[in-house]
Amino acid sequence: MVKREIKIKSANLTYRVVIEAGVLSGLGRAMRQLFPSTKTFLVSDTTVYKLYGEKVKQSLAGGGWQVSVALIKPGERAKSLKNAARLYDQAIREGLDRYSPLIALGGGVVGDLTGFVAATYLRGVPLVMIPTTLLAQVDSSVGGKVAVNHTCGKNLIGSIYPPRIVIIDPETLKTLPERQLKAGLAEVLKYGIIADSNFFAWLEVNLVELLKFNIALLSDAIMVSVMNKARVVEADEFEKDFRRILNFGHTIGHALEAATDYRYYLHGEAVLSGMLAAVKLSLKLNGISFEDAGRIEKLIRQIGLKKAPEDLTPEAVIDKLRQDKKRLAGEIFFVMPDKVGSVSLKALKDQQLLHDVVNYILNE
Repeated sequence: MVKREIKIKSANLTYRVVIEAGVLSGLGRAMRQLFPSTKTFLVSDTTVYKLYGEKVKQSLAGGGWQVSVALIKPGERAKSLKNAARLYDQAIREGLDRYSPLIALGGGVVGDLTGFVAATYLRGVPLVMIPTTLLAQVDSSVGGKVAVNHTCGKNLIGSIYPPRIVIIDPETLKTLPERQLKAGLAEVLKYGIIADSNFFAWLEVNLVELLKFNIALLSDAIMVSVMNKARVVEADEFEKDFRRILNFGHTIGHALEAATDYRYYLHGEAVLSGMLAAVKLSLKLNGISFEDAGRIEKLIRQIGLKKAPEDLTPEAVIDKLRQDKKRLAGEIFFVMPDKVGSVSLKALKDQQLLHDVVNYILNE
């Protein structure tokens, strides 16, 4: 498989996203060229580490690195201040200095947590992202958003802290559960809806094969998704305006996660429901044609919606919506599709419409 590189410019540095099958075996040598330190801190979850931890450790050792390892439990609940404190404690015990890179090996939870610690330990140490899930490869590892959750909502405590390099091996997707693949495809689909009608049309043709774990096509999808995200974050790194389009599906998605205590939905599953809600809102507000809404809804349903818990109420979800970090002056904003490949940001003041759409999603 051909090596692909995408360069992303942030305010303080330009970093590379490397997409290459088998790239993990050369990790130690590649990092030796980037960092003067000899110590590194590898953070992973217990599931991913069993699959790739020893391979990564051996590669690092072959490059002359002294490796400390910290493992967290899989799942969104691990993205907490408590776990961040545990990582700080270990980093201090191991004597990591300002030049010692932290490596995030895993999905979005590992990346967000490790990135938050990297951004704040010693006022910032180098961060290396090695995303192993499709969702992390196309979204959370790129753009610099790092955070931990709070009981009141998702990602309420965080920063913008770009990695020094993102290393993606598409072969890691072969060990991905189907549920995780579908969650990642939600974020892939997002890019087609918000900014790339040609990519959306490509997904209409190839989604069936992507759902069958076609690694070649998944590699193409990763590259195009990263390129789309790069264009957005380069234009608005600190989410003053334009970057907010990346929140398509996330407003209700984050509320669904928080309302179920981060135990029920994978992030991509919640976002997929949030995307359908945004389409329905846009239809109600005459923002999108029935034809384009139908095209989007067809792919959402082809990936597959997760049925909501029977005891989850619209009121519980809306309560979490009101705590969302994206609110402004007390108003809840939604990214709504105007057509395939274009979205706009709108405040939703009609509380009955909001209740009706949330209720619709919960009964799907």
